[in-house]
Amino acid sequence: MADAKKHVVVGVDDDFRVRESIESLLESAGYATRVFASAEEFLQSGTLAAATCLITDVRMREMDGIELQRRIRLEHPKLPVIFISAHHDEKTRRRALDDGAAGFLYKPFDGVDLLEAIKVALTRAEQR
Repeated sequence: MADAKKHVVVGVDDDFRVRESIESLLESAGYATRVFASAEEFLQSGTLAAATCLITDVRMREMDGIELQRRIRLEHPKLPVIFISAHHDEKTRRRALDDGAAGFLYKPFDGVDLLEAIKVALTRAEQR
């Protein structure tokens, strides 16, 4: 089982309220947490090497979550990516999962569901 204390979970969402919510939830669960307002900000931060799980919005300005996942796969192919989206778009959901996403949740999501998705993703990543 994934031990929260040894994991750095990153959240990327252009909505401040969502970032704040994710950060609070993850910190209360014991995860080291970093949040970013954009995919570009995250990629330029140098945090990718330390990240053990990524939570990202699908639709963001500039680079979207699907492109972020594609770029991450080049450097960090085993990093679990969990998508969150306010748009119920089955085609995008299927594409994300087919491209290796560890999970996909729709906003508003339940914090318990997100924590469970993270736990499952981290456990699977540790077993690889």
